[in-house]
Amino acid sequence: MRNFYNRGESGFILEEDKEEVGQQRWMSLETQRICSGYLNPKNPEDCLEQNRLMLELVPYMLSVSPLDCEALDYIVGFDFSYRGNHDALVAEVLGANHAVDSLLQIPGSQALNYEPSITLSLDDSCRCQARLLIETRTNAYQVKREEYPDEQISVFFTLRQYGSQTADTRLEDTMLDLKARSDRLLNEYVIDQVLRPLAQAISTK
Repeated sequence: MRNFYNRGESGFILEEDKEEVGQQRWMSLETQRICSGYLNPKNPEDCLEQNRLMLELVPYMLSVSPLDCEALDYIVGFDFSYRGNHDALVAEVLGANHAVDSLLQIPGSQALNYEPSITLSLDDSCRCQARLLIETRTNAYQVKREEYPDEQISVFFTLRQYGSQTADTRLEDTMLDLKARSDRLLNEYVIDQVLRPLAQAISTK
């Protein structure tokens, strides 16, 4: 990573040049948030190693202690290219709700904004939460003209641990715990119920 610049109030960004396949590592430093990400890693372990290194260094280089941590997020994102009405596709694949499905049957209607989002508490204290968010990029102008660019439907799955860590807890250990829980939930609930149905629906259009 060799591109470093100031985004004003948004903080500082350190990133590498994008490769032809769209790979890119990046980190950002904001007033109350530190982020680290890896777009399209060839090996997921490379992304994990980058995040682990960042969490190992911030206590020493930025004086961020586990007690300063208000929340720690572990986010996995998936993009699906689709040239068409994103909201209609998501509603078709994931509607499965009588109230929503009945609205979609209104003569002459078309879905303009359908971005399902759900947040779940994973413990009694509500400190560990999971969130599934589907983000579409179709607008009313495109639907009106029936002209759709090749845009991305994004699915984000987030595990968040709220609250300060104990004095003997390392931030990187908390991240590894969130990753383990995220991997299990993805395999048991998200891949077959959300990701594969979207991919299959897109392949048939």
